[in-house]
Amino acid sequence: MYKLPSSTFPKHSSIDYFRSTIMKNFISFIRHSHPEIYKGILFCIAVAAIVFIFPKQGKFKYEFQNLKGKPWLHEDLIAPFDFAIKKSADELRKEKSDVIANAKPYFKFDNNVVAAKKNQIKFEIDKSWDNKKNKALKTKTIALGEKILDSIYSKGILEPNATIDTKSSDFSIYVLDNNIAEEHELNDFYTITSAYEYQQEKLSKQTGVDTKYLLPILENCIAHTIFYDKETSEKILKQSIDDISPSRDIILKEQSIISKGEIIDAHKFQILESLKSEYEGQSGSSSDYLFIILGQVLIVSSCLCVLIAFLGFFRKDIFLDNAKITFILILIFLQVLMAHFSNGSQSFSIYLLPFCILPIIIRAFYDTRIALFTHLVTVLIVSFMAPDRFEFTFIQLLGGMVAIFSIVNMHNRSQIFISSGVIFLTYSVAFVGITIIQEGGSDAILLTDFAWFGISALLTLFSYPLIFVFEKLFGFISDVSLLELSDTNGKLLRELASRAPGTFQHSLQVANLAEEAIYNIGGNALLVRTGALYHDIGKMEMPMYFIENQATGMNPHDEMSFDESAAIIISHVIKGIEIAKRNNLPEQIIDFIRTHHGTSITGYFYRSYQNAFPEEKIDESKFHYPGPIPFSKETAVLMMADSVEAASRSLKKYDAESIDALVEKIINTQIEQNQYANSDITFKDINTLKKIFKKKLMNVHHVRVEYPR
Repeated sequence: MYKLPSSTFPKHSSIDYFRSTIMKNFISFIRHSHPEIYKGILFCIAVAAIVFIFPKQGKFKYEFQNLKGKPWLHEDLIAPFDFAIKKSADELRKEKSDVIANAKPYFKFDNNVVAAKKNQIKFEIDKSWDNKKNKALKTKTIALGEKILDSIYSKGILEPNATIDTKSSDFSIYVLDNNIAEEHELNDFYTITSAYEYQQEKLSKQTGVDTKYLLPILENCIAHTIFYDKETSEKILKQSIDDISPSRDIILKEQSIISKGEIIDAHKFQILESLKSEYEGQSGSSSDYLFIILGQVLIVSSCLCVLIAFLGFFRKDIFLDNAKITFILILIFLQVLMAHFSNGSQSFSIYLLPFCILPIIIRAFYDTRIALFTHLVTVLIVSFMAPDRFEFTFIQLLGGMVAIFSIVNMHNRSQIFISSGVIFLTYSVAFVGITIIQEGGSDAILLTDFAWFGISALLTLFSYPLIFVFEKLFGFISDVSLLELSDTNGKLLRELASRAPGTFQHSLQVANLAEEAIYNIGGNALLVRTGALYHDIGKMEMPMYFIENQATGMNPHDEMSFDESAAIIISHVIKGIEIAKRNNLPEQIIDFIRTHHGTSITGYFYRSYQNAFPEEKIDESKFHYPGPIPFSKETAVLMMADSVEAASRSLKKYDAESIDALVEKIINTQIEQNQYANSDITFKDINTLKKIFKKKLMNVHHVRVEYPR
């Protein structure tokens, strides 16, 4: 057998081929999967950002905050480690109050005042003494005055202060003298008044001295010597408060904490709270840290995956639009970030935060299902940061539902205020109901709780300016903006009514037809109406070339070739887009201008050209609209409404049969031309639309139903 030389097949050729094939496939996947790759990266960034701001301690697996006074429903709980029983907030507040109430103020003895006043009495006597008098008497007078002052200042004269004004005479204070503190009662000291009385009493018993001369001099030498020491008092009080022990007992490892069925009284509740606090503190600083992060990643990923799957199955238009998915994920992240700032805060409650802003903003741009589902996912994620997960989830879900219902048709600004009030009422009712069930009464309901709900409801008013901000950032359009655009007194629509009155009336009729039609098959009625009002604004450029504006009976197309006429008719789409962009109309409205004729043909001029030149090969591109074809229910409905309304004006006889035949012919022709291939519209929807168009057109043209005789 002939054997090929080994050089015939390069070494490792099969491996190299395999590698190159994989690389080519990978590069091809990257090149053709940009939207999917973007979604994957966006999803990972969203999960990472949310997990990053999540608290990094473990969660105690038992929920017991609402079970005080009720039986423990879980298995017997044994202490997994030694831990201290922390005092409750009420206990700590009481101990702090007791420390403040029983705190003894500190005063300071000022020896400088004593020395100064003793020198003053000698100076005053030397200055005022009559030299004619006996010098021995002077010496005796000075000695007596110094003796009385020594007696007074040895006890001290206490300065009045608010800390002791209402205290009894046996109240104790500390007096600092040369940095040595001694405890004294208030009655151990003189006041200015009692010092005056003492010196008068002493002088009244003296003989051989001019007491009338000495008394005023002594009175001038009386002054406070003991002063309140605020700095020392506050320092000692603070130290006493800091020394309050946060715990009052200890539970040892393997010690039974609570048994199944045992009632959770105040003592057991505090033990459980202490175990929960210690458990979460330990798990956050141990080797469990990575497992905590893994668990958070799984939770957040699961919630976001469910949301993405919901959009993929039920709202493909949003799922395929990366900007819309980015918008939704940003809103969820902002809600979690908002909750993060309240986590562990003692200054305000998590219920102060306006979580109902999210469903209101989502509803402003999308439908109620998306708003509700997004709010549900967000609340589930945030609940892991809330102190009481069930209570928080219940109240927020209820509030979010009511918020969505209250703005189902947000046609004016006042609905935001109404929604705010309804949210507050829902929060309050839900909270009162839960509290009564938990506590068996209303004693635990505080006015501050309603204050948090009230502030939260008021903060939802910020959703209105935020809707405007997101409109500009993401190029969205809300119902409020659509209402403003659909105002026929607006500048552009007034110009259309002035320059092309027939087109304006046609647009109004199409708007009424399309709005009624889309309402019955499910869609954005306000968007369709607004798009219908603007769909023919391109006709303003040359209004007389369109039959609805020809009031004089003269038709300029009579002097033109068929292909030139077709070009002018077709041009109103391009001109309409240009006018819309100059006037800053949203892209969603411009889409109606682009698609309202799709890629259909200008039938009249095309057939006229065929009849005039039967032997000539026709360039059909000259008679086709540029497209694109409709790509949504709304744009498809507008195409139908526009076509049947315009065609109905050319009917010679208006009756049920002619209108029925007209609607059937026009819509069936559009179906045959695949004008609805990109629209999410069904044959069932189309049959419904046909019935609506027939009924509306008969009403417009005053066709009466014939009754059997």
